Amino acid sequence: MVELAHDFPYAKGLLKRALNQCARELLLAQSSDWLFIITHGTMVDYAKKRIKDHIGRFTKLYEQIKSNNIDENFLKQISKQDSIFPFIDYMIYY
Repeated sequence: MVELAHDFPYAKGLLKRALNQCARELLLAQSSDWLFIITHGTMVDYAKKRIKDHIGRFTKLYEQIKSNNIDENFLKQISKQDSIFPFIDYMIYY
């Protein structure tokens, strides 16, 4: 995420939305709840799936951003699935 923030410090429009979603996905993947759930053996498969899903979305967006080929429909879909942190700014990683 730090790399993306440094590569695109003045993003606007679709690119900025994609970068903000990357930041969101990273925070969601890093949530302490998933590791807590896994460590305590409750709903382990669900927690592992959530981590995998968020890292997968982040990676897919990362690749789209780096190749300048952002799939707006994919971005809209995942933005609706997890709309937490509506005012996140990817530049916190700069």
